[in-house]
Amino acid sequence: MKKRFERRHSRWYEKVLLSFPAQLLLGLPFVLLPAALERWGWGFWLELNEVRFNTLLAVALCFVVIALTQRRLLRFPGAHVAAYLIPTVTVVFLLAFSVLLFTREGYSRQVLFSGYFLCLLWFYGGYFLGRRYRRLKLAVVPVGTALELERSNDVDLRWLKRPDLEGVRFDAVVADLRSPELSAKWERFLARCTLSRIPVYHVKQVSESMTGRVRIEHLAENEFGSLLPSALYVCFKRCADVAAVIVTAPLTVPLMLFAAIAVKLDSPGPALFVQNRVGQGNRDYRIYKFRSMYLDAEKDGAQLARSDDSRVTRVGRVLRRMRLDELPQLFNVLKGEMSLIGPRPEQRAFVEQFEQEIPFYAYRHVVKPGITGWAQVIQGYADNTEDTRVKLQHDFYYIKHFSLWLDILIVFKTIKIMVTGFGAR
Repeated sequence: MKKRFERRHSRWYEKVLLSFPAQLLLGLPFVLLPAALERWGWGFWLELNEVRFNTLLAVALCFVVIALTQRRLLRFPGAHVAAYLIPTVTVVFLLAFSVLLFTREGYSRQVLFSGYFLCLLWFYGGYFLGRRYRRLKLAVVPVGTALELERSNDVDLRWLKRPDLEGVRFDAVVADLRSPELSAKWERFLARCTLSRIPVYHVKQVSESMTGRVRIEHLAENEFGSLLPSALYVCFKRCADVAAVIVTAPLTVPLMLFAAIAVKLDSPGPALFVQNRVGQGNRDYRIYKFRSMYLDAEKDGAQLARSDDSRVTRVGRVLRRMRLDELPQLFNVLKGEMSLIGPRPEQRAFVEQFEQEIPFYAYRHVVKPGITGWAQVIQGYADNTEDTRVKLQHDFYYIKHFSLWLDILIVFKTIKIMVTGFGAR
């Protein structure tokens, strides 16, 4: 086994070329040198004045931020980084440009602009060259819940027929370490893997990373601790929410005005729809949305959204497809009742129903509900108890991995959904 492990890792370039230090050692010169040489010529470093220093520092910092963001996003399921490279590079360089502009520091627009295009070239080139190595190959011990693992586009599962890795290419070994069916020979095999420095993962870890869901039928004591969101990031996120609403107001306010007029002209009734929802701490609050249904849509009581719902108006269908009906919830964000990103809030009637049918349902109220969220961008709407159970597993994954990087990924996916209309009801 040791020989097989060494042969598998003899492709040193696979790890070296894709590592973060290699990004810095090779990528920074690739981005900085051509841009600087084009503008200032050879020996530009001999006369490193304020303009040159500020510009090169800005491009270098942009490169580092982009590289870190790319690596962080790759940790989450469904993160197709190629689709997010242009917006990531653009946003980072726009922020750098804004800082230099408002601080009135000297800089070269030509070098900054060249650095932007060279960053795009480097990261896209690295992505496509390294794409063949990003598909994980996992050797699976065919025992217990490991048999329930399903193949995905990002992971190649190879079930072992015997406790031996000879002839099998792999990145790690996966096993149900808690299964009573795990025999002594398989346990000795896993021990030898560990001694040979071959990663061994419990099936639950791999399942979560592949599906973006946390199983909720049984939660151990330590899992409740991992589902407690960071207090520091909660504070940061609140500040970021308020800042984002204020900064985007010149765009969102005209959109809301246009949407309100369209709703009024399309069907009789108010433009805004106000309804009680359950928020953080299991407390009720009033949510604001643009009315997308006819006035008597819920005369028979609360109902979950359905595909091709006849209660939806013509304008409402367009608003829902582009998620514009959610814009008035920006006021809920300013009031502190919601966040831009989090689990979607439900009506009290549904919350009470799901609490009886789904274990640990109430735990999703540990964070503020959001206008968009992980479950929405991965799954879409849920219209029955089983779909809601899956949606809750996505919500638990979000709470467990509550971080800036996951929120950034959700923002990218939300923009994509607004364009494609995925999950609209």
